[in-house]
Amino acid sequence: MSHSHNHSHNSKDLKGQKLLISILLNIVITVAQVIGGFVSGSLSLLSDALHNFSDVISLIVSYVAAKLSKQKASIDRTFGYKRAEILAAFINASTLIIVAIILIFEAVKRFKNPQEIESGLVIWLAIVAIIGNGLSVLLLRKDAKNNINMRSAYLHLLTDMLASVAVLIGGLLMKYYQLFWVDSLLTLLIALYLIWVGYDLLKTSTKMLMLFTPDNINIKAVVRTVNKLPKVSKLHHVHIWNLSDDELHLEAHLDLKEDISTTEFNDLLLDIETVLHDEFNINHVTIQPEFNKEDPKEVIVQD
Repeated sequence: MSHSHNHSHNSKDLKGQKLLISILLNIVITVAQVIGGFVSGSLSLLSDALHNFSDVISLIVSYVAAKLSKQKASIDRTFGYKRAEILAAFINASTLIIVAIILIFEAVKRFKNPQEIESGLVIWLAIVAIIGNGLSVLLLRKDAKNNINMRSAYLHLLTDMLASVAVLIGGLLMKYYQLFWVDSLLTLLIALYLIWVGYDLLKTSTKMLMLFTPDNINIKAVVRTVNKLPKVSKLHHVHIWNLSDDELHLEAHLDLKEDISTTEFNDLLLDIETVLHDEFNINHVTIQPEFNKEDPKEVIVQD
């Protein structure tokens, strides 16, 4: 058996700081909106506050996961907590969908029974929330592109910012046109968007948790590439999975054409690692070399 590691360790502490700032901003917004919601009687403000509160929770989950994922591996935890971030994304996607369902119920209830709302306060608090969430969204934007945990936190904040924009529009329409039903309609639209975004994130994180082959990897192409190398007869019994967002593992048996020495195998292994890294971005390779061994030679073996 042999192993290879190609890692890129970048400064991830910045990620934690950005999350902390976002957590503090969101706590301020939540408190302001809860008070404002009760004072003004605006359900869209209260539902926005609920959404903001779910942001605080999801940001804390992301923050803890980001911190945990940096912990070193140990005897009891040989992978460390590298999968914590995938778990965090799964939790956050689930809460996005739950919040959306609650919002839909609220919106329908109030659509049937519109209430007069103190719109001035709603407008000001919506502006505060847009600025606060806007800052958090900008902070996390870059990290959201290449990390599923940060993406889940970012989506919570982005949808929240949209919700606040909707609340603002609703507030203005209520103030100048007395259109109180707009509040409900906007709440409903935001909720539907949340479900759409949340579902996608839930699907991605579930695939990772189930160790499914990543969407961008074609196992047959991987096998064909390795089989072209000299002395290789067949790569089989293949597993490819994402341990975390930036770690892609391959484990397989390698049937050899000749009974080569371990030193020769080391050279061959280096070639395999290089080609897998360059062509498929696989950065962890574990290969079991075999020669004339009686075992199933299918690419995918049913255990």
